[in-house]
Amino acid sequence: MTDGPDLVVAGAGGGLAGALRAAELGLTVLVVEASAHFRRGNNTSMSTAMFPGAGSRWQTEEGVDDSPEKFVADIMAKTHGQADPRLARTLADVSAPLVEWLADSAGLPLELVTDFNYPGHSVPRCHSIAGRHGSGVIDHLARRVTEHENIELLAPAKLVDVLSDVDGVRAAVVRYPDGTEEEIPTRAVLLATNGFGADADLVKRHLPEIAGSLYQGSDQSLGDALRIGEKLGAATGFLDAYQGHGAVSASAGTLVGWATIIHGGILVDLEGRRFGNEIRGYSEYAAELAARPGSTGWIVLDETIFEQCQPFQDFRDVVSAGALVWADDAPRLAKATGLPDSLTEELATAAAIARGEREDGHGRTNWERPLSGRYAAVRVVPALFHTQGGLLVDEHANVVDPQDRPIPGLYAAGGAAASISGHGAAGYLPGNGLLPAFGLAYLAAGDVARRRNP
Repeated sequence: MTDGPDLVVAGAGGGLAGALRAAELGLTVLVVEASAHFRRGNNTSMSTAMFPGAGSRWQTEEGVDDSPEKFVADIMAKTHGQADPRLARTLADVSAPLVEWLADSAGLPLELVTDFNYPGHSVPRCHSIAGRHGSGVIDHLARRVTEHENIELLAPAKLVDVLSDVDGVRAAVVRYPDGTEEEIPTRAVLLATNGFGADADLVKRHLPEIAGSLYQGSDQSLGDALRIGEKLGAATGFLDAYQGHGAVSASAGTLVGWATIIHGGILVDLEGRRFGNEIRGYSEYAAELAARPGSTGWIVLDETIFEQCQPFQDFRDVVSAGALVWADDAPRLAKATGLPDSLTEELATAAAIARGEREDGHGRTNWERPLSGRYAAVRVVPALFHTQGGLLVDEHANVVDPQDRPIPGLYAAGGAAASISGHGAAGYLPGNGLLPAFGLAYLAAGDVARRRNP
């Protein structure tokens, strides 16, 4: 790379996929990653590795009727029409080609998740790997990147600036751990540095409802893309959007997972009462749980759900940490958890609703089955996982200015870019973290290649 790489990628999450795609298209690529521990410390590595793919071959094999149009409809329904329609359509269109490329070219052993369906998705369309944990995705892609002759990976090294001239991007400025900086000539930079979840001031400014909660994401998500992009005249949007989660184990600090709820579990507050329709989604439940007494609650499940959640490495980690409390009946569970006796009544009511004997006052209609047998409970706290607002991009992942004009050579993906979750937390669909991270990186690589070889 004596004359500088064709593309500099900042961030080794979804950016790794962008690097591999660019190299596949004949480009030279430099990946700079701020953390030496990115394989376990970035947001992709902390995810449940769910990649939506609307119309994938795995869906066809399972007889699932899906299409980008259905996916867009689900996005618009979950966001109440707030999602950016151009980006929603772009990502829905690329979702199936992306998961098939990840399997066929990047070698990721994906499979369709069919044992349950996440809230907001009208059909099973999330694809994942064994263990359903993002660390396996990062390990695999990082190995592919380091083995590729046309990709160089610098970690730790931090992109601190992007220089431009009248024709667009001309160089990337990288800072090394010793404080020295290097100006690297390039005509294209992909900002894949995630959002601003680790910057407490930005979170307080844009996401006040979740500002006091646990942050469960990369410590390098400091708003670098916002700072660099705005300096170059980029437009921003949806800065109040985020993915929260209402199911992080209070004692283990690990994700319990919403599969516990989807399979029939319930979430109660410290008064032993449910306080909403849990099936609406785990993201919005973060702020709702934060607003309850003590900003904490308990997920109650049973032995059947315990077994159904074993495919998730995160859940197994929670179990290994001893975070679950077991009891033979509801009164003993109330005593073991320190919850009031009202828990017994709430569990009986929930079972009656699940059996169809009465309607749920909170509006939950999706009950896989009533809880039965031994109970288990795990105390949970709300968390901010990642922000969903950022630089506005077009259908090629090219960052645009306030007049929707592309800034030549500047691209953004994932949390660095504004996503398709609308405003707040309620519009987040499972997989809408990884899809913009990987999908926009994939599209950016293709656009850089087209511009280099028109």
